[in-house]
Amino acid sequence: MDNRSEVRAFLGSRRAKVTPEQAGIPAYGRRRVSGLRRGEVAALAGVSVEYYTRLERGNLAGVSDSVLDAVARALRLDDTELAHLHHLARAAGAVPARARRVRTPEVRPSIRRVLDSMTGVPAFLRNHRFDILAANPLGMALYAPMFATGAALPVNSMRFTFLDPHAKAFYLDWAQVARSAVAALHIAAAQNPHDQHLVNLIGELSMRSESFRAWWAAQDVYVHRHGTKRFRHPAIGELDLAYEAFELPGDEVLTVLTYSAEPGTPSGDGLELLATWATRNAGITVQAGEQAR
Repeated sequence: MDNRSEVRAFLGSRRAKVTPEQAGIPAYGRRRVSGLRRGEVAALAGVSVEYYTRLERGNLAGVSDSVLDAVARALRLDDTELAHLHHLARAAGAVPARARRVRTPEVRPSIRRVLDSMTGVPAFLRNHRFDILAANPLGMALYAPMFATGAALPVNSMRFTFLDPHAKAFYLDWAQVARSAVAALHIAAAQNPHDQHLVNLIGELSMRSESFRAWWAAQDVYVHRHGTKRFRHPAIGELDLAYEAFELPGDEVLTVLTYSAEPGTPSGDGLELLATWATRNAGITVQAGEQAR
C-alpha cells in the first residue's frame, strides 16, 4: 500500500462527511464539493490552506501531534479515526523495516491451555492479519464452514468472509460483518504499514472481491472489542452470540476472541447443542487443530 494514497483517501473521505452546518460555517450559494472545502478545514484547524492541501495530498511526514489533533477536530473525527490518523502519520515518517523470512506462527502452550480450558464458549486466537492461529474445539465447531476443508491452521477469516461462498449463509448479517471487518483491517494496515503479507492480503481481496474494494475505498475505521454476531450454523441453526476481544501484547499483538450466550435462551441452548455436536464430530475438528500443532 502507498501511504500517501491512504492518507489522501482518508482525509478526503472524512472531509466529505462534514457539512458546513455541522462545522458552524454559513453555507452560501451552490457548493461544488460535498462536505467542507479545503480552505474551510484549514481555517477550522488554524493552518494555512497551502499547508492543509499538502497534508491532504498525502504528506504527513513530520507533522506535529498538535496539528493532527487540530485537523481531527476540524473534521470531527472520533477517537478511533484520530488514532488512525496518528498511525498514518507515524507510518509516513517511518523507515521501512527490513524484510524478514516468514515463519509458521508459534502459539505458546500456556495460551493453548487457556483456550482449551474455555469449555463453555467458542474461543480463538487471531493475529493482526486476521489469521486464526488456534481455536478450542467449540470454536472450531462454531466456525465449521471456515474449517470445512480440514486445512492446517492458520486459516484467514478475511478470506473466508469475502471469498468463501458459504460465508454469506453463515453470517446472517454478512454485509455488516464484512464491512466492519474491512474497517478493522484498515486500522491493522495503518499500524503495520511494512507488513508485506498484510499488503498482499489486501491486494488479493481487492482483486477478487468487488464488495471489499468498495468498502476499502470508503475508508471507515472501527475498533471491535465487543458486540453481537448472528450466525446460521449448518448443523445447529441460528445463534445470536455476544463476542469479546482481549488483546495479548507481545512480540506480535494477538487477540483472543470469545463467543457466549445467556444460559436458558435459545442461543444458550444452541451452544450446548453445539458442544454435543462438536463431540460427535471431534474427528473432523480435532484433525484440523492437530495439523496446526
